[in-house]
Amino acid sequence: RLEKQPDPTYDIPPELLQANAREAAVLVPFLRIDQAWHLLYIRRANFEGDRHSGQVAFAGGKREAGDKNLESTALREAEEEIGILPQDVNVLGRLNYHHTISEFQVTPFIAEMRWPYPLSLDEVEVARAFTMPLSWLAQKSNYRTETRRHPDSQTSWPVIYYDHYDGELLWGATARMTLSLIDVLAGS
Repeated sequence: RLEKQPDPTYDIPPELLQANAREAAVLVPFLRIDQAWHLLYIRRANFEGDRHSGQVAFAGGKREAGDKNLESTALREAEEEIGILPQDVNVLGRLNYHHTISEFQVTPFIAEMRWPYPLSLDEVEVARAFTMPLSWLAQKSNYRTETRRHPDSQTSWPVIYYDHYDGELLWGATARMTLSLIDVLAGS
């Protein structure tokens, strides 16, 4: 199990954080493809008015009343969104939570699973599932940090953007979670 957990992320300015942030969890699956480790991502389906519409993410979502804990939230959401059965993953541990500008406190759960796997996408929620090689994600030349300004204030904060990979743009909270995992793996 992953023992080291980095501190919660506070790169979003404190004045933009909500005291009543909603709990959420995501599943971050490691896959072995051609002798290399990859991470499994989704691109959310497009919905008018949804601020996360069309974005790259890990499968997951908000905690529901029936969820025993946040790990069960991540597993339930992964099954609902992309058809990964809980018994088919080996949860290795978790990273500490990440705050999002959309008022969520998201806990990533790291897991290992066999590949290929017969994914079953919920087309209402997920447009695509795809992998990115961990070695590519870890290369500093493949991502950058830009300053983003809140539309309702003069407050700004750093946002991570990866270069496009296979036509997909990884950025924001999911990019932060990815880099947090890479930091833990690197032992920093």
